[in-house]
Amino acid sequence: MTIQDQLKEVIEGNEIVLFMKGTPDFPQCGFSSRTASILQALDVRFASVDVLADHMVREGIKEYSQWPTIPQLYIHGQFVGGCDIVTEMYENGDLQNLLNQAA
Repeated sequence: MTIQDQLKEVIEGNEIVLFMKGTPDFPQCGFSSRTASILQALDVRFASVDVLADHMVREGIKEYSQWPTIPQLYIHGQFVGGCDIVTEMYENGDLQNLLNQAA
């Protein structure tokens, strides 16, 4: 199984998954911390993947999404965006609407 197959399995196997640096309890960068905090503030359950734990995952997720930065949020298999996009969507209510539609 390739890294791309493994990533696809994780993304499709979880309703909400955040690829981040560190964990929600111990984020290792401000952008990852902000994104995880937004999801926690919305009281949604989500899976997280620490990209610092595996270089192949860190590079593979960038290739998978064609997005160069971490964190990356996926909802129902669809790439939503990174910290700036998630923050903007949270502030204007679009993230809550997307999560409600997905529920």
